[in-house]
Amino acid sequence: MTVLLVALGGALGATARYLTGRYVDSYRSFPVATFLVNVAGCLILGLLSGASMSEQTFALLGTGFCGGLTTYSTFAVESVGLLRIRLVLTSVVYVVASVAAGLAAAWLGFRLTS
Repeated sequence: MTVLLVALGGALGATARYLTGRYVDSYRSFPVATFLVNVAGCLILGLLSGASMSEQTFALLGTGFCGGLTTYSTFAVESVGLLRIRLVLTSVVYVVASVAAGLAAAWLGFRLTS
């Protein structure tokens, strides 16, 4: 049963990520959509990690939804892609901002619910 909850949550998260990518444009080569889904996913997972919930609920929302929503691979490819087209500063800002904002969001979420 748990694997089905993870699959359902993953499908919902991946759909949310796809729709975000479809409707949120980059800003001056900065990959806003990926940045937003990754930071939002960190916040949601932080909130869930600090909250009391059943293992099944965490499987659905934490492992499934957040796992489907967030994307390290796209983050990595976009970072390297910016370097390849010689947008070094944009790539560095993207990497630093993504890691810092993601950690801050996860910390905030955890603090709010624990």
